[in-house]
Amino acid sequence: MFDTEKLAELVQTYVIPWGINIFFAIVIFVVGRIVAKMLVKLFGSMLRRSKYDDMLVDFIQSIVGAVLLLFVIVASLDQLGVDTTSLVAILGAAGLAIGLSLQDSLKNFAAGVMLLVFRPFKAGDYVEAGGTAGVVKSISIFNSTFTSPDNKEIIVPNGKIYGDNIVNYSAKDTRRVDMVVGISYDSDLLKAKQILNELIAEDERILADPAPKVAVSELADSSVNFIVRPWVKTADFWDVKFAFTEKVKLRFDQEGIGIPFPQMDVHLYKEQE
Repeated sequence: MFDTEKLAELVQTYVIPWGINIFFAIVIFVVGRIVAKMLVKLFGSMLRRSKYDDMLVDFIQSIVGAVLLLFVIVASLDQLGVDTTSLVAILGAAGLAIGLSLQDSLKNFAAGVMLLVFRPFKAGDYVEAGGTAGVVKSISIFNSTFTSPDNKEIIVPNGKIYGDNIVNYSAKDTRRVDMVVGISYDSDLLKAKQILNELIAEDERILADPAPKVAVSELADSSVNFIVRPWVKTADFWDVKFAFTEKVKLRFDQEGIGIPFPQMDVHLYKEQE
């Protein structure tokens, strides 16, 4: 015969308390997920208003969302009476083991975050970094992609980039073109200087401010060297440099200004017997 008293006692002792715990655990999980999503969305909006990179914002949102969800799960399990202390210890040990095995990846990740936050360069800039040089194609969490001048794709770990010097040739609107022009010792120095100044004045791409500089810099072994330092817009740097070098050679040839090349005089002496 079915014992209703034992059934009532069973329900009172186990079913109702467990039912209440399960109900509140579900409530904690559902409400916690909703709150976590709201917090992640709010946090992402704050980061985007601060003009951080979208890739960095999305990644941080995913990390924050995962951490908050983990707290929600732990709180739900705690409501069910599960010993969460041991669970947290296991997760911590697992995280430490993973961190030790992925040291290089974590280094690249940290460097990627720093690059995206502080933005020493952006996509489209021509930079020298990580032992290479090229136009920045993309910046991701673990590595950055460059395109070399001869159109090769170069992928560089972010840790190597952030741990070394970064030269951004596109960061400023203007650049100085540093050139050295040598003439022979028997050429007319003042005439050569006048020609260099004329060539600078003829090129509309060369800026008047800052003023260009032409000066004798060195009395070398086989030449008198001028430094020629005009300022140009960054986009015109290479075009001006190449064109000016060609014009100097053509104009010096026309005006009889000699451009020496390295040479060595050998003197032979005959010993008298």
